[in-house]
Amino acid sequence: MMEPTPRSRAARQPGPAVEPEERLREYLRSRNLRMTPERRWVLQGVLSRDGHFDAEELLQFLHRRHMPVSRATLYRTLDHLTSSGLVKRHRFGQGHALFEHVYGRHHHDHLVCDRCAAVIEFINEDIERLQDEVCSKHGFLSTNHVMQIFGICARCQDAEAKHADAPARGS
Repeated sequence: MMEPTPRSRAARQPGPAVEPEERLREYLRSRNLRMTPERRWVLQGVLSRDGHFDAEELLQFLHRRHMPVSRATLYRTLDHLTSSGLVKRHRFGQGHALFEHVYGRHHHDHLVCDRCAAVIEFINEDIERLQDEVCSKHGFLSTNHVMQIFGICARCQDAEAKHADAPARGS
């Protein structure tokens, strides 16, 4: 069995201990952009969120906290946060984009319910090892991957089973 390549394994670990604001500031500086109060507010809002969120939820969250960020600034800043490696953008099925901050978090994959759209995060080292082996076999250096498994969550399976067991109306 092949050992994972050091670089592919390292790509899944949290980044160096650079604080998120400094990381964004460096990213912006490299593109001749500046850190504005609005960009800082978006970063703070993103880092305060647990799990997945959409842009509209984040915009409402910021406005409730009296952080007046325009929709256009929010979307541009989310693009910058994604490009800087602080945020991941996901498309789970046909739905709109969801985001999650990845600062200080380990890589994980997702189970997505086709019925209720629940997103369940999981980490499986065997899957990670197999992906490393496939990359190594093909001389491929992995920089990132996304695994999404679609199906029906336990809660929806239970609800469907109860519905199937219920007597039909008018019987």
